[in-house]
Amino acid sequence: MNVAEPGSADVAVLLPGTGSDDTFVRSVFEAPFAAVCVRAVTPAPVPGPLLAEASFAALDEAAERHPVIAGGVSFGAHLAAEWALANPDRCAGLVLALPGWHGDPGDAPGAVSARVSADLVRSRGVEGALAVATDGVPRWLADELTRSWRGHGDGLAGSLSAAADRQAPTLAALSRLDVPTGIATCTDDPVHPTTVAEEWLKALPRATMCTTRLDIVGTDPEALGRAAVLAWLRAGGLT
Repeated sequence: MNVAEPGSADVAVLLPGTGSDDTFVRSVFEAPFAAVCVRAVTPAPVPGPLLAEASFAALDEAAERHPVIAGGVSFGAHLAAEWALANPDRCAGLVLALPGWHGDPGDAPGAVSARVSADLVRSRGVEGALAVATDGVPRWLADELTRSWRGHGDGLAGSLSAAADRQAPTLAALSRLDVPTGIATCTDDPVHPTTVAEEWLKALPRATMCTTRLDIVGTDPEALGRAAVLAWLRAGGLT
């Protein structure tokens, strides 16, 4: 497979997770990438059933002239890997935080959570769904959900369903991504099991992985970005 030369990009395009937004992705990745002189581009999600297609368009636009590093959080990581498979000559590396499944979503915790949330939004509206979804969760997570779900507005249910029903790259497909890849996982995250990240790690030919914890990310979102960027550097990024 012909791929871009590793380290040939100074731009990273980072995509948000299911129901999340560019504000959170920026808080995770902007400073860690700036520390290695890479500019983080965080396109805002286009809410609704065409969420994935809009994300691919943003990656296409960023990679028009030069290869880029692609990445994201959760569903955003899935989309980054999917785009890289379709555009090996335009992907200089991957930075993947919290992958939720590979292949068919099935009953993966992240997919189940997104389906339940979509149904809740359709039955109770965004505000009613937020009242349920934020009950008893840590304050930082409640704040993130409140901002991002309101930002998705009427397109929220469609966004959640688009993620829950979309296949992630299979392990066989991931094995074809021969670019430096950094994976980050939170060892205390039941929605994005570390076992899934470990399976991605084994499948990807040039990947390393670093870990952190959700309770750390709650007070320091950059911890997730630092873990992912460090793993990418160890995999050969910028060399």
